[in-house]
Amino acid sequence: MEVATPTLEGDIERAGASIHYEVYGDDGPTILLLPTWELVHERVWKMQVPYLARHFRVVVYDAVGAGNSSRPLDPARYTFGHRVADAIAVLDATGTDAAVVVGYSMGGEIAINLVAMHPQRVLGIVSISGHHPWVVPLSERTPDVPYDPVANPEPEGWGKFDFDYWQRDWPDFVEFFMSQVASDPHSTKAWDDLVEWGLDQRPDVLAWSITDDYDELTVEELRRRLETLEVPTLLIHGTEDHITSFASSRVMQEIIRGAELLAVEGSGHAPQVRYPVRVNHAIRAFADRIFGTTRLDGTWWVGPGRAQSVLYLSSPIGLGHARRDLAIAQELRALHPDVRIDWLAQDPVTRVLAVAKERLHPASAALASESSHIEHESGDHDLAVFQSLRNMDEILLHNFMVFEEVVAAGEYDLVIADESWEVDHYLFENPNLKRGALAWMTDFVGYLPMPSRGPREAAVAADYNLEMIEHVERFGRIRDAAVFVGTADDIVPDAFGPGLPRIRDWTEEHFDFSGYITGFDPAALGEKAELRERLGYRDDERVVIAAVGGSGVGASLLRRIVAGAGAAHR
Repeated sequence: MEVATPTLEGDIERAGASIHYEVYGDDGPTILLLPTWELVHERVWKMQVPYLARHFRVVVYDAVGAGNSSRPLDPARYTFGHRVADAIAVLDATGTDAAVVVGYSMGGEIAINLVAMHPQRVLGIVSISGHHPWVVPLSERTPDVPYDPVANPEPEGWGKFDFDYWQRDWPDFVEFFMSQVASDPHSTKAWDDLVEWGLDQRPDVLAWSITDDYDELTVEELRRRLETLEVPTLLIHGTEDHITSFASSRVMQEIIRGAELLAVEGSGHAPQVRYPVRVNHAIRAFADRIFGTTRLDGTWWVGPGRAQSVLYLSSPIGLGHARRDLAIAQELRALHPDVRIDWLAQDPVTRVLAVAKERLHPASAALASESSHIEHESGDHDLAVFQSLRNMDEILLHNFMVFEEVVAAGEYDLVIADESWEVDHYLFENPNLKRGALAWMTDFVGYLPMPSRGPREAAVAADYNLEMIEHVERFGRIRDAAVFVGTADDIVPDAFGPGLPRIRDWTEEHFDFSGYITGFDPAALGEKAELRERLGYRDDERVVIAAVGGSGVGASLLRRIVAGAGAAHR
């Protein structure tokens, strides 16, 4: 599910093609997210739009030839002159006089052409892994044996970058190319997304889109203008980029006066996907220097005084979390009567908290719904849990960015995170953002693949588990306490994956065990006979109890059980 909903979207016609655009936010200074190479559409910005749109007005559009824009089979329509004119048309259609312009890969080349031709419309440039006419070539991109339909019909590596081969085996090229884009370790979800988007494209359209044609602006004139302009510029580039060399951004830094270079050590071609927190913060900090105060600055609620304070995060996927978390909060207050507990939570947990008259942090309203995502993924009653969690990447990042802004105010001594996977994951990815003690709780550790889903899911699950193990081994200090809710007997005896530790052994080494936390005393329900009488069951009546977890996710399954009760009885 997408986190952000556009406040405005539309289509404009220009030079024989339609261009689809979306606007997020009604007012405020504008960031224009440019399209990249037509192999993918505007969803390549999915990890940036929700965060940036909470601070700025964001405009994004599909390039001609991609996504919801039209796809003319005319090479003359894919020149950089047209690409710049398309960007200007989108700015005009959205009532945007000027914007901070962000480009990724080929989008970086559009950005420098845009500022060279229309400097009054560009307040600043952020170029991520930017391509340009003066790139430093990568020797690895020269194939050892070029594609030949007779002599080499199944090329290896960059031999697949051949227009004729695309017509022969488009999926093979897309999968190879995206492996070079998402080359960072533990990038399986990025690769899956990129391949899905790439397969939606047509090879003939992509072939026409590759051009060095700058129309009326020659390469020499482009460089001359860039060398004389004074435009704030931030270059973000991974040092292990396999598409556009890192050295290429050093060249651009020399061309544009005052350009800053943020080197993302060890990253490949898509740092905004693999390291979105770092890139999002960099874009916002850059834009803030240009725009000044943004609309959310200073709006977070600050609790009174400096009593010991706790921020409590409770997973909305299954109300069992809310019940046990309330019990923990009550016990914490018994031990520390002066402690202040604020909750960063979402529906349906918020309904439970309201009944208990707990304090809800107002930033909770900005969280994206995890429960709605799971319900959407589950259909009637079929849920591939591991894949659903992977597909929640956009939501989890958004919710972490909200959390990070809350704790940045420095009001909390302790964060208790009950299966708040986004907090755990992104703090390990960004250990510099840890601002206080963290108590991490969960009732399961590691992912196991469904055998029916084949070897790909098995490999991906093992990769996720390996990443988690590496996180804990390298930055164990992130979790000040790690609590497994249950006992060691609840943990499956399987391994995390081939060559990886056994889940139970590893968990016993890295977690404390709390036992069961029910949130109520079962003895208070009375004896079985007493309970049957209170519920109106006869002594000789046979009762079938159907219990389905997962908050609202199980509603449709419960309805099916009720509907089938008569047939089962017969």
